[in-house]
Amino acid sequence: MATILDTIIAHKKEEVAAQKKLVTINALLQQKRNRSFYSLKKSLTEEHSSGIIAEFKRKSPSKDWINQSAKSELIVPAYQKAGASGVSILTDSHFFGGSLNDLLAAAPLVDMPILRKEFMVDEYQIIEAAKAGADLILLIAACLEPEQVLHLAKTAHENGLEVLLEIHNQKELRHITDEVDLVGVNNRDLHTFKTTLETSAELSPFIPDRCVKISESGIGSALDISYLKHFGYRGFLIGESFMKTSDPGKACNQFINEIKD
Repeated sequence: MATILDTIIAHKKEEVAAQKKLVTINALLQQKRNRSFYSLKKSLTEEHSSGIIAEFKRKSPSKDWINQSAKSELIVPAYQKAGASGVSILTDSHFFGGSLNDLLAAAPLVDMPILRKEFMVDEYQIIEAAKAGADLILLIAACLEPEQVLHLAKTAHENGLEVLLEIHNQKELRHITDEVDLVGVNNRDLHTFKTTLETSAELSPFIPDRCVKISESGIGSALDISYLKHFGYRGFLIGESFMKTSDPGKACNQFINEIKD
């Protein structure tokens, strides 16, 4: 049965093909990056790291608009001030209401790691990410073959980027290669959209120790963070609960203070 991810990937392939005609790969390679590189792996493993990866996201296929008028140049620096260890910026336009411009606008304003959260199907997108100021890219096991993960991950490293591999189940563990720096477990079922932290708990023992573990989706309290840390998670991706408020930076700061208490 086709999932929303299948629909997104089909659309993404058309989108990338069109973008390649607008800006050729050679023209893209001539672009200059305007910030230093920052390691999320390092940021998450520092002694006083909050572990929070705060997400900038305007909408989602399952919830529609979350914060339609949100500006990355305001919210992303507010996330850093709040104490986030990193930030994730959704750059998909059709399904998530974002764009690469959101990353370009925010990147020069912060000195923390930025994840370009995108549906990667082509090395072109990885070069785009590096030039725009991202520090790592997301590879989703559910829409890539293991050999594609390896190829795209190598391309990311060649361009100075770290690699976060997202998995949903035990079958996708085979996508983890030596080129993967961080593994994110998405607690949301792609078919039912239900979330359970038990997914992170169940998959944790199978993730290599050299990979920093990140839990994604369904995290809503300090108790959730404490539970996930018990299973070795160092990173916690949170977006919707921050973005649905009138002040995402403040919501992020309050959450991080709750973790510290």
